[in-house]
Amino acid sequence: MNYQNIITIEPGKRSGKPCIRGMRITVYDILEYLAGGMTEAEILEDFSELTSEDIKACLAFAADREKKLFLASL
Repeated sequence: MNYQNIITIEPGKRSGKPCIRGMRITVYDILEYLAGGMTEAEILEDFSELTSEDIKACLAFAADREKKLFLASL
């Protein structure tokens, strides 16, 4: 998944944390909801401005970041 057009980082928004499409919803927020047991459908119901693709982009971003951290530790 190409998340570069969905996940944005703006220094003045949410302290530069990765956000979804320039909104104030961060990747961390979505990952925390999923880890807490919310389903994708529940997140989409609570945040009507989000799409299924946004949630997948958050997961892809997190996976890519984890991969980069692992490779950097080698």
